[in-house]
Amino acid sequence: MSGQIWSVDADGGYQYSDQLSDDLRQDLIPMTKFRQFTELGDGHEQGLNRGDTFRWNVYSKIARSGRRLEENQRMPESQYTVQQHSLTVYEGGNSVPYSGKLEALSQHETKAIIDKTLRLDARNYFDAEAYLQFDQTKLRAVAASGTSTTAIALAENGTTGVTNNVAMGNGHVKAITDEMRERNIPAHIDDDYCCLSRPKTLRPLKDDLEGINQYTDVGIQKIFNGEIGRYDGCRFIAQTGIAEGGAIDSTTFDAYDGTGDAWNNALSSWAFYFGGDTVKEAVVQPEEIRAKMPGDYGRDKGMAWYYLGGFGIVHDDALNSRIVKWDSAA
Repeated sequence: MSGQIWSVDADGGYQYSDQLSDDLRQDLIPMTKFRQFTELGDGHEQGLNRGDTFRWNVYSKIARSGRRLEENQRMPESQYTVQQHSLTVYEGGNSVPYSGKLEALSQHETKAIIDKTLRLDARNYFDAEAYLQFDQTKLRAVAASGTSTTAIALAENGTTGVTNNVAMGNGHVKAITDEMRERNIPAHIDDDYCCLSRPKTLRPLKDDLEGINQYTDVGIQKIFNGEIGRYDGCRFIAQTGIAEGGAIDSTTFDAYDGTGDAWNNALSSWAFYFGGDTVKEAVVQPEEIRAKMPGDYGRDKGMAWYYLGGFGIVHDDALNSRIVKWDSAA
């Protein structure tokens, strides 16, 4: 059988050794960041026996706004349009088989190790799924001419032909958040937008903000997982679950397994600025740990995590998009 076995040290034999430490240690795994900014809402009501597609309606503003009327003028008439968007529900999961001999002879509790390892793996899956929907946004921001520290160029077709050749700084933050306000993108919480990015991408901005009181005595508390500061009505959250890079021309970047592909100049990396109503999650079967029915007379065992649900960007058009991605062509 594949998986965890006793006869190969690296696959399980090392779980028993003379004077083996009792402490359980594992590789470093990042905490979920993207998923906390998705919205269950009505998506949580997908439920069993309702098919694999979840839909929602998006209503436009009224076509012709109201205005002043003369006394003998008829009341004007207008209309709105309805667009329907959807997401597809998928199965997600992973498993670790192990032998009965490994469980019987191990000094460490095999089930506890596998349980924790599977939970961490599931965490990576959910962040990757949410990230891929954030990445569907049509709005892409780059430094104007690739080098400006105060102005941005905003593309509305989900791509950009400009290579960013400057680190993201406070000038870009002001330009992006001003653009979001001009587009009437609603705030994520209270009056604040949020920005999610890698620690190294946020470092120049943090250096810019040293000495500035980001949180006043009566200011907003840090309530988001990984939040590091607030500036110009935007809260900044660092994450390490999704690898750096992945510019428009990248063919090797992989959100699931953490394969990064740094931007050509390595001065910056992706950052997502967003308001409210960003990505929807529809849950049919919440994530859970499952045990395999033992086979081969109890010698063949296993554990898995399983989830049935899906993620979908709420507004996939530029006009109504709630997400702006700091991006680069290469």
